Amino acid sequence: MYYAKSIEGKEYQARVDALRAKMAEQGIDFVVGYSNLLEIAIVRYYCGFAPTNENSAIIIPADGEVIVCSGQASYDDCQLKNKLPNSRIAILPEIGEVSGFEYDTEGQLEFEELFRQVKATRPNAKKVGFIGRLIFPAIIMDKLRKVFPDAEIIDMDDIHYEQRIRKSAAEIELLKTNWEIVSEMFTNVVPKIEVGMTEREIEGMFEYEMMRLGAESYVQAFAPMIASGQQNSFVSMRRNEMRKIQASEMISIGAGVSYEGYNGIICTPLVLGEIPQYMRDAVWCAYDALNEASAKMIPGTPCDIVLNTYTDYLTKYGYIDYCPYGSLHSTGMLECEAPVFSVANKRVIEEGMAICIDAYFKGMEWGSFRVEDCYLITDKGSKRMTTYNDKAIPALYK
Repeated sequence: MYYAKSIEGKEYQARVDALRAKMAEQGIDFVVGYSNLLEIAIVRYYCGFAPTNENSAIIIPADGEVIVCSGQASYDDCQLKNKLPNSRIAILPEIGEVSGFEYDTEGQLEFEELFRQVKATRPNAKKVGFIGRLIFPAIIMDKLRKVFPDAEIIDMDDIHYEQRIRKSAAEIELLKTNWEIVSEMFTNVVPKIEVGMTEREIEGMFEYEMMRLGAESYVQAFAPMIASGQQNSFVSMRRNEMRKIQASEMISIGAGVSYEGYNGIICTPLVLGEIPQYMRDAVWCAYDALNEASAKMIPGTPCDIVLNTYTDYLTKYGYIDYCPYGSLHSTGMLECEAPVFSVANKRVIEEGMAICIDAYFKGMEWGSFRVEDCYLITDKGSKRMTTYNDKAIPALYK
């Protein structure tokens, strides 16, 4: 297996420079980005640092020194992982232990003091951007507004995620390693699943194998899910239970891995023992619909053509009532990243995008399942990069 190298400092600098170009267009004096354990990538994207069991932040001025913000316990790791040139590290208790545990750490300061340091270099700041609209803490925002009471606060989320949607050559190499790991993980684990195992036992099998193969952890925002039987498989996102899986029932498996901050996922249906024909028919339709849709993912194609191809196929074969959505989303430093692809927005497919297609069949009387894979958009079209479903589904369900 080829293990791609991590992102280098010059690429992090290029990302900061690209953000600064957008800041200049809007007259923004500085941007504050915030990451927690659900959206760990906002800060990591610009410097390479992702804490363990703490949160993080970053302050990017229009020019000059960038400030990478660490909690107390992660400070030593931040010194090792921060790869952004011309930056410094600050220790802030507001992003440390979530219980408010107090460390006696030399050199730490609170965000109000840090913002006053920023204000000393930018006393006439009129516009301040922030990234992380769904997770940005009130305690930090309140201190930002206190120090800059006359500044306009600008939401920069759309600009940030737009920056992440087209992958660099180095990012694609990391994603290729990720996709290889997740494909081999499914190939190795699924044949070992047996009737009578619990959902949590199977989850453990996936987590062991991904780490053995070199993953950093399971995919961000998507822990392994082993959704078995009619009731459990109906739930879109769930924690696994001690339920024992049975023969001839639907088991909807979703698992992914994170490698050097980049993520990929596979979702697949599994039936142990005799497979009823109605299950074979539904799974094959979902797999075929995915192939029909992915064939349309050619650079320059509006995404509504892809999504309508998918739903038209389900309508033709009578499954459209079991389709809560036709999911087409960017993937990268999160399994599911903004911006969304929808029939309404007609976002155009572009070379260098990494995209997941999720065929989700929900609410049949015998259960629900997903077929999901990761695709890379090349100059010629889409290439399915997760390989398990392409081998397993024809073998099991044709």
